[in-house]
Amino acid sequence: MSASIWCRVLLLALLLNTAAGCGYHLTNSQSHRLSSAQKIWVPFFTNESISPTAQTVLRRAFYDEFHALRGLTPADSEVNADLSMKARIISYSSKVVSYSSTDKAQEFSLALHVELEIVKKGAAAPLWKGQIQGSKQYPSNTNLALQRNAEDQALDAAARIIAHKFISALEATY
Repeated sequence: MSASIWCRVLLLALLLNTAAGCGYHLTNSQSHRLSSAQKIWVPFFTNESISPTAQTVLRRAFYDEFHALRGLTPADSEVNADLSMKARIISYSSKVVSYSSTDKAQEFSLALHVELEIVKKGAAAPLWKGQIQGSKQYPSNTNLALQRNAEDQALDAAARIIAHKFISALEATY
């Protein structure tokens, strides 16, 4: 190899070595990262919406996402939990978002708006508190049973979106 190539390789190695030891680190060593050793309590949510099943679907989605994404296990009661949630379903809506050429509903959008709070055992202040919205589109169907099934699947998907956004927001808070 020529001297100029050796010089470039050496310069690149020196630059990488200098950048690696620049001292960058997280500013908060006590992040809100959830660990698999924790147990969580997710009660039935206060439901101010028109959907009688939204609270059950949302609760199941939170348990599933906490376990799938972070390995948390459900606590058998609030007393035995490391983390405890509170939630209020503010609204549930389903509206037409597209029509066919014959002016019939072709696709709907389901939106779920939730107020959430999570508290660590023994702490007075919540780790995170805020509102999150999730939505999912689903197809229209002339068969009422298939239409209802599609809406139920959209509700489940919107609930999982909310749970995922909640976990991300909790861990991103410093």
